[in-house]
Amino acid sequence: MNEFGQKGKVPLWERLSVSPEEASALTGIGLTSIREAISSGDLRAKKHGRRTIILPDDLRVWLNMLPDAGKPIEESPA
Repeated sequence: MNEFGQKGKVPLWERLSVSPEEASALTGIGLTSIREAISSGDLRAKKHGRRTIILPDDLRVWLNMLPDAGKPIEESPA
């Protein structure tokens, strides 16, 4: 088997997709927050069978959409 034949051989940051657990490990953001962002549609994810995958570009877009530190979060009028 070549170097790409086993999932563990490709460094996490070079993978074409990551699981929610791996996204949590890469970002330092909790798994529950990652799953909530997927459920709300804020973080785009795809399904392959039962598996949820996140494309690195989608993870970057979501991270860039997070509010800046020190700025109050605007609330929507009820």
